[in-house]
Amino acid sequence: MQTLATKDYIVFFLYFIIIVGYGFWIYNRKKKAQTSSNDYFLAEGSLTWWAIGASLIASNISAEQFIGMSGSGFKMGLAIATYEWMAAITLVIVAVFFMPVYLKNKIFTMPQYLKQRYNGNVAMIMAVFWLLLYVLVNLTSILYLGALAISSISGLNITLCMIFLAVFAVMITLGGMKVIGYTDVIQVFFLILGGLITTYLALNLVATEFGSDGVISGFTIMRDKADDHFHMIFDKTNPNYMDLPGLSVLIGGMLIINLNYWGCNQYITQRALGADLKTARGGILFAAFLKLLMPIIVVLPGIAAYVLYQNGHFQTEMLQDGSVNPDRAYPILLNLLPVGLKGLSFAALTAAIVASLAGKANSIATIFTLDVYKEKINVEASEKKLVNIGKLTIITAMIIAVVVAPFLGIDKKGGFQYIQEYTGFVSPGVFAMFILGFFWKKTTSNAALFATIGGFILSIIFKFMPAFVDLSFLNPIGFAVPNADGVYEIPFIDRMGFVFLICVIGMYFISTYETKKGVQTNGLEVDKTMFKMSPSFTVGMLVIVAITAALYTIFW
Repeated sequence: MQTLATKDYIVFFLYFIIIVGYGFWIYNRKKKAQTSSNDYFLAEGSLTWWAIGASLIASNISAEQFIGMSGSGFKMGLAIATYEWMAAITLVIVAVFFMPVYLKNKIFTMPQYLKQRYNGNVAMIMAVFWLLLYVLVNLTSILYLGALAISSISGLNITLCMIFLAVFAVMITLGGMKVIGYTDVIQVFFLILGGLITTYLALNLVATEFGSDGVISGFTIMRDKADDHFHMIFDKTNPNYMDLPGLSVLIGGMLIINLNYWGCNQYITQRALGADLKTARGGILFAAFLKLLMPIIVVLPGIAAYVLYQNGHFQTEMLQDGSVNPDRAYPILLNLLPVGLKGLSFAALTAAIVASLAGKANSIATIFTLDVYKEKINVEASEKKLVNIGKLTIITAMIIAVVVAPFLGIDKKGGFQYIQEYTGFVSPGVFAMFILGFFWKKTTSNAALFATIGGFILSIIFKFMPAFVDLSFLNPIGFAVPNADGVYEIPFIDRMGFVFLICVIGMYFISTYETKKGVQTNGLEVDKTMFKMSPSFTVGMLVIVAITAALYTIFW
């Protein structure tokens, strides 16, 4: 099962040649125009709305979505799609409220925003934190999980897969944001085409299993045979409530996760920071439409695998160390694909991984070069020197990721949980620092430091609180549920909500106290006219909101 036929390799290498060839063509075409570090890192003014939108999705979707979300689809069903569908709403919010602030104030990196809004200390602390997080958590997990997925499909050695992915990603990344942005358009094409083919065949397989045919029939059978897998909102008696706690996936911590990820994350916002507002908004809106589509590609195959498993299939293949491992669902389905199509789906998975690696590596290089090297190491560095330092940073970061990834136990935790666990400790405080910095001019630097450091400490306290405090009194209102050992815990998403609220309250009191003492703040330039929307954007926004509302109504 774990082999690719000759035709599969031909399809895959055609994809490889198309991506690399197109990347070189873009690089050579744009090389003469590339005169500044901002142009190299941000593709200033040269990415179209469709390139920005495609690049956002290509950077976002990786092995943890294909493998992890399909696994979650197998385990808990469509509810995991809240990460995708709520992201569509979040992207609209970012386009309307965040992008005008960034672009009006000529902000190109997240640490630059923090320096401009607060001070150099806050900016440098966060720059170092983001570099460590991006290299040791995000880059390593994308690389290792990607190699694991490719190894499980092709049978190739996992170390060899890691090296191949790293080299492939470096080849793309060294060309700068222009090359990343435009090659991402092709990557997304392969990603969506290969993903849709896998979903089509999975649904068809379900239909055939029950004596029917066609994807519509397969979907109907899935809803009938696994009705419990088609509900978006869990009640507290659901065994998966700890992962997706009821209405919090709509109005609670899920919004903080998404707003922090899509609005305060260099890795993501970098795609739009080099464009004008109209183009940036158009690209983000396009990405929002694609996010509505993603559960069809990354969740439905997992549910299809669950229905087939319940009917007696994959009984051995789904086992790992004697128990069912949901994350095996997607690779198993890929191994069932016919020759040629398996190569296309293999290319789609590789496209998702490489695009994410390239985007992450470019962000690492941007932050290190513009916010650490230029600020502290070589203030007088020429534009050419900055670009070269950026390229060296890309190669160094990828080598570090390849070396350390196998020792982090990423596969034991599960990739999605691994990333969420480490980023979730700081996300509430970072988001509080950003959002108050945007819209409340009295927010002080000490308040920002409280949110960053205090938010991290509070997250740790909430994490380990159940070992010392009986939280069963929170159960009637759904804020604590018993874990496998019967100990009452606050669900992860709710913990983030609580930490965020405490950070905002703390920042309010610190800022109010300090401004009364005469502390000066660096408020950003914000006025109501910045948030005015074009008619076409307004229509697109309303369509996204309407589709999302309809989906939640149907699958509540």
